[in-house]
Amino acid sequence: MGVNGQQELAAASIKREDQAGGPREVRVGDLLKVRNDGGEFEVQVLQLAEMRGPAAVAQTLYQETEASKQARAKFAEERRAGLHFETAAEGRPSKRDRRRMERFYGAT
Repeated sequence: MGVNGQQELAAASIKREDQAGGPREVRVGDLLKVRNDGGEFEVQVLQLAEMRGPAAVAQTLYQETEASKQARAKFAEERRAGLHFETAAEGRPSKRDRRRMERFYGAT
C-alpha cells in the first residue's frame, strides 16, 4: 500500500477490520473494508508497494474475500431488481436533505 495507501486509509474510505482509534500502518495480512462509488467490499493485503504504480500492479497487492464477492453480487442483483431505491419525499426538503443534496451535486 505504501504512502498513498496510508493516505487512503486516513481518508476514512478504507477501514481496518480491527481499527479502534486513529489510523495505523497497513501490514501484509490485514483485512480492509473499502467503500467507493461501486459499493463496499473487503480485501486482504497480500503485499505492500514502496511507491504508487499502475492499477494492474496495484491489483496484485490485494485479494477480495469470497464473502465480499458474494455480498457485492447479491447487492448488485437486488439493485437491478430495484430493491434499494428510496421513495421520493413529499414537499419541501429539510435542512438535512438540502445539505445532502449540496454535497452530492456540489455547492454552487
